[in-house]
Parts: sequence; structure tokens; C-alpha cells
Amino acid sequence: MINRKDVKRIVVKVGTSTLTYDTGKINIRRMSKLAQVLSDLKNAGIEVTLVTSGAIGVGVGKLGLKERPKDTPGRQAAATVGQCELMFLYDKFFGEFGNITGQLLVTKDDFENEERHTNLHNSFMKLFEYGAIPVVNENDSVAVEEIVFGDNDSLSAHVAKIVGADTLIILTDIEGLFSANPREDENAVLIHTVDAITDDILALAGGSGTNRGTGGMITKLHAAQIATEAGINTVVMNGDDPEDIYKLIDGRQTGTLFKAKAEV
Repeated sequence: MINRKDVKRIVVKVGTSTLTYDTGKINIRRMSKLAQVLSDLKNAGIEVTLVTSGAIGVGVGKLGLKERPKDTPGRQAAATVGQCELMFLYDKFFGEFGNITGQLLVTKDDFENEERHTNLHNSFMKLFEYGAIPVVNENDSVAVEEIVFGDNDSLSAHVAKIVGADTLIILTDIEGLFSANPREDENAVLIHTVDAITDDILALAGGSGTNRGTGGMITKLHAAQIATEAGINTVVMNGDDPEDIYKLIDGRQTGTLFKAKAEV
């Protein structure tokens, strides 16, 4: 269980499947509710960073494309359109609840290069100081294979590390980690707590849950590995109702908790 008194700074990652409908269009009600919940947590004294997927997916929908482009220039073009739309909506929704957002578009280089890493860390800290909510996405409009994370689950874990978060929350389209694929096995049960991410745990992961996302449970487990090894509690939970985040923060059982490794 998460202990409320230990929650001071969180990173919330939201996936494309949570942000959009099957049509590829934005799920406005859910996006607005997410902004409301995160704004409320910030008002309660918790520093919040949002890592968002969806730029390419939203761009595909806005451009009226029939499917996600398979070529890199096509994905980059869709991302440039989608990033504008995403940030317009985040700015609008968070603004309605009295909060200011700041966009950070990053690549793997920003974390691996020492000078860029320092500059990025300083940007986050200054945004917190100014009372703004950082909204982070991979810079899909310029990224190529050599400098991408490839999924925003891993990105969210690295963001959690660089901002010194105590909790990483990954919102997805499934309740958490199951003993088997719940879409195929009716006897699958939700695993509430994972003390250590072993090979057996990794073997439980399947493929991408929807045709709109790029990850799946395996990328979330890899993200949890990165975060928990850095001493950050990680929770994978269903993002259909963002108000469930309240349950988590209040110490109630929600999703799958991957326990942070204790300092030696």
C-alpha cells in the first residue's frame, strides 16, 4: 500500500489508449477529469509531473488518417500536429482548475548527456519552484532510432528519477499485472503487490494492449524496474477513472504496486 504521508512528489504517466477513443479522437471527459484530479493533488501539496503519450495518435486523428503511419517521417509529421493539440487541451483543462503547465519535449540524449541531464533537471526544479506542472513527452517530431526511448513508460521512469519522485503512477487500459492475460484467461487474477521484478514476473507480460499504443505490460515492467531500483514506488493501474488515483494516494488497494527497493 502507498502511505499518504510519504507522497510528496509524483510522476503520472498516461497512455494513448487512456487518452483517446477507438476512433483515435481525444477522450475529452477523461482528459479533463485527469487534469482535475492532478490539480487537486497539487493543491493538496503534492508536486506533480505528467508524462503523456498520444502526440502521434492525436495527430493521426486530427489529420484524418486511416491508420498510424508506419514510416518515420509520417510519424514525425503526425506528432507535430498532435503535440499542438495535446498541449492546447492540457493548457485549457489545467487552466480551468487554476494551474499552469509547461511542456518539455525530450529525447534519450537529454538524460544520457551529462550537460543536458543537468539542464533538464534544473528546468524541472524551476518549474516546481514557479508552481507549474511539467508535461513531458518524447520529442517524436525529431526523434530517430538512436535517441528515442521507444515508449513513454520507460521515459516516465527516467523522469521520476531525474525529478526525485517518490511515486510513479502508470495509467493504462488494464487494472494492473495479472497472473495470466485476462483477455484470454478468465481465471487470471490481479497481482496486488510485487516485491521484486523477477524473470517469472517478466514472463507474465504480454504484447501491446491496443492498436493505438506502442507499449504493453512488458514496457511497464521495465519502467517499474528502473524506478524501483531508484527507490521509487511504482503503480500500474487502470486509467479509465482518474479519480481512482485518490484511492491510491489514500492508501487503498489499487492496481499493482511494485515496491521500491530499500536503500542498502
